[in-house]
Amino acid sequence: MEKVIVIGAGIMGAALARHFLSPGHPVALIDPADTARAAATKAIGDTPGFVSSPSVDALGPDWQSCGFVIEAVPERLDLKRAVLGELSRHFGPETAIASNTSGLRAADLARDLSHPERFAIAHFFNPADIVPAVELVPAPQTSHETLDRWQALLEGSGKKVARLGADLPGFVANRLQHAMARECFHLIEAGVIDAEGLDTITRYALGVRLALSGPLMQRDLNGIDTHHAIASYLYPDLAADQTPPKLLDDKLAAGELGRKSGKGFYTWDERQERKAKRMQALLPEIIALARRIDMEEE
Repeated sequence: MEKVIVIGAGIMGAALARHFLSPGHPVALIDPADTARAAATKAIGDTPGFVSSPSVDALGPDWQSCGFVIEAVPERLDLKRAVLGELSRHFGPETAIASNTSGLRAADLARDLSHPERFAIAHFFNPADIVPAVELVPAPQTSHETLDRWQALLEGSGKKVARLGADLPGFVANRLQHAMARECFHLIEAGVIDAEGLDTITRYALGVRLALSGPLMQRDLNGIDTHHAIASYLYPDLAADQTPPKLLDDKLAAGELGRKSGKGFYTWDERQERKAKRMQALLPEIIALARRIDMEEE
């Protein structure tokens, strides 16, 4: 099994380490902060093949021929570029390097890399060891061989890979998510519905279908002619704001940041926390149902 190095021992980095350890890859988790490494090591447990280290240099010669390195440091362009540049200088061109950025452009991240052809973005979704999808995004210089190598590693570890043909802001998932959120905020500000009612519609109508079919299969099931007829009169009335809505500005100003501050669209008391934990615990069951449909047709 190919060695995998993960840079950054935060929530995402620890989850990535758990994911690749599961099928048997040796994994080294790198972070200069002792506290971060200790917390990640505790979360991962005593797993064969796992190593944690404060630096790549401290790993030793056995890891110099590592096949894959994934950067998962905080979402700052300057920091990511510095880390990726150091990795590019440290490892030879045979090592494929990826960033787990949520939306930074691949072209910006790869700008100063030596051997930029072996760089790509592998956008995992939180929790990275549970959610199957990964967006694989090329930089302008990324080679097809690099994309093929990453796709083979990811699919071999159990991921569902969506290989993008272009490097665009937000990739695909965040563009879809923000397009839907923009309409949600518009409807709340217009007094059409409140947050709880909107989530009820999304969860019990759209959500239950999207988990099993996806929006384009739904168009086939409903009829493309029907969708076209509705789109003809509905599209002009949809939100088209070019800046974040006042609703978000007001919450930001009030310090209502969601779970992290105790209040957002919901009040995060003990009951709400229990509900969130139950939701996360059920994720594997929902994913298993979606996978079962695919497996039955293979």
